[in-house]
Amino acid sequence: MSGMRVLIGCEYSGIVRRAFAARGHDAWSCDLLPADDRSNRHIVGDLRGLLAQEWDLLIVAHPPCTRLCRSGRRWLSGAGKMTPPKKLPRGRSWDDLKAEFDEGVSLFTECWRAPIPRVAIENPEMHDLARERMPADLPRPHMVQPFWFGHPEYKATGWYLRGLPTLVETDRLPEPVKGSDEWKRWNRVWRMSPGADRGKERSRFFPGMADAMADQWGRAALEDIALEAAE
Repeated sequence: MSGMRVLIGCEYSGIVRRAFAARGHDAWSCDLLPADDRSNRHIVGDLRGLLAQEWDLLIVAHPPCTRLCRSGRRWLSGAGKMTPPKKLPRGRSWDDLKAEFDEGVSLFTECWRAPIPRVAIENPEMHDLARERMPADLPRPHMVQPFWFGHPEYKATGWYLRGLPTLVETDRLPEPVKGSDEWKRWNRVWRMSPGADRGKERSRFFPGMADAMADQWGRAALEDIALEAAE
């Protein structure tokens, strides 16, 4: 059976794209940033402009989630809901924060409702204000860790799945002793110093997880497509 048409949104590294391409799929990535690997299978622009095309699988690898995740809740509520906090982030206005929240909700919901039969959107557990704005059929996220797939690192990764199975760990590493030097290295993502490229570096994908996605989601999707063709 030939491969699927796969769209990987919000990815500039090409890690997920290459994992699917290596398994024979017609895989494309899209991001506002150019591809690190300068691939001709990368589209620079807004992902939403591609959703109406014919795709078998949509993976949104790292959509902006700063205002949707639980850690961002404090910036969206003073007294009550969606009111200015007592203190704003340096250099930011209340209108900025609301606009970023609305944009995050818009991108997520448009991807979830895309006319694509299989969708996986990466995002942390959302706070209550974000959940209230989400589609009614949105499930709880399927949470995984990089060290389940051979990467010595902690970074709870949530996947909101439609038409796809949950990921099964492939190479679980033994965890280090809490507080040890190795444990600190495993927490690299959260200990990263502030800087211009901090957000970009924290959003880089894990090749082991990408391989598991390409193997497991790719196999499940092809089986579904074969069954549909046989009916």
